[in-house]
Amino acid sequence: MDFSDTSAEAEFRAECRAWLDANATPKAHPNQTWASVLEDKTRDNIVRLCKEFQLKRYEDRWACLNWPREYGGRGLSSIERVIYGQEESRYIVPRGVVEIGQGMAGPILMKFATEEQKARYLAPMAKGEEIWCQIFSESAAGSDLAGLRMGAVRDGEDWIFNGEKIWTSGAHYSDFGIIVVRTDPDVAKHKGLTFFFIDMKSPGISIEPIRQISGSSHFNAVRFDDVRVPDAQRLGKVGDGWKVALATLMNERVSVGEAPGPDFEQIFALAQTVELDDRPAIENQAVRSRLAQWYCETAGLKNTRMRSVSALSRGETPGSENSIAKLVSARKAQEIARFGSDLMDQCGIVSDHDLVPGDGRFQQSYLQSPAMRVAGGTDEILRNIIAERVHGLPQDPRTDKGLSFRDIPTGKE
Repeated sequence: MDFSDTSAEAEFRAECRAWLDANATPKAHPNQTWASVLEDKTRDNIVRLCKEFQLKRYEDRWACLNWPREYGGRGLSSIERVIYGQEESRYIVPRGVVEIGQGMAGPILMKFATEEQKARYLAPMAKGEEIWCQIFSESAAGSDLAGLRMGAVRDGEDWIFNGEKIWTSGAHYSDFGIIVVRTDPDVAKHKGLTFFFIDMKSPGISIEPIRQISGSSHFNAVRFDDVRVPDAQRLGKVGDGWKVALATLMNERVSVGEAPGPDFEQIFALAQTVELDDRPAIENQAVRSRLAQWYCETAGLKNTRMRSVSALSRGETPGSENSIAKLVSARKAQEIARFGSDLMDQCGIVSDHDLVPGDGRFQQSYLQSPAMRVAGGTDEILRNIIAERVHGLPQDPRTDKGLSFRDIPTGKE
């Protein structure tokens, strides 16, 4: 399989590098993050910088490359968007605020919103003026999203929302959100859902950040108390929310397909600098065995991602590659972070980047890595997808099949 750029792709890649060279700083090492060089890590400053850089992208026509021109994009192909992403990953750029809107909400609005709504919301989204979040998960409905319980009842031209969502990234600084709720509990669980977009400043919405073990508070619990949402903000037909949600989840799986954190190069460098039994750790047979395993996995992931890129280059839709890449990379990231922390012995519990080898990246990644094995599909869900779509195995037995949502046993009876 030929992974080389075509002449047109190579020309576009050079154009990307030229713009990035003029507007961003190259990374000192592949896993250097924007946050690691940021002095003011307050939420307001992060949001401000992300908005400013996104506006710069928009003004120079580097925002939302594969969006239609009338919505703020350049009308380029998916492969060109991938090429830009590959090149931008080599630079330190503000990130983490606009991605959900442009990667998940935007494509859904383009497919299901009215022309008036597209004209109103897509351009501000592309400019970074308005931030969007995705409001799906609940305490009892994460991997089994169709089991969500938060309800909405029709009241004239409005819907009344009541309930609570959890693990919503960026809700505390978002202007709008996309949400799926249950509008009919008397049909099968996949058929009673409806999809909306909402104004996060609506009366009755309360947001509570969730403090994580890593010290950050990126996730939130979002509560709805008699929140009125116009029916005009419904995306798709009543009861078709599952179809709309699936399209959103596929976009999310692409976006989290490569887990962040130290990779093979960083754990290899660490093994050369720390000692184990009074010898360089790199000389230990068990350490070398683990390094060899991660080297092979890293090479396999690279080729798997290139299969997706090749499919996009041919105008095709990638298959199960994203599920495979996400499953392997999230587990590998957690293993490398844990192993690196263990190699540092007592320094493994110190996260101050000025005091420990590796600038504290292993410790921070270890605290954050469990979330990557849940976001965009848990390991178990991804294994089921691969089993069914790659190996052709039958689906797991479902005890709720043929039952209305109201009649599904909950374990509380």
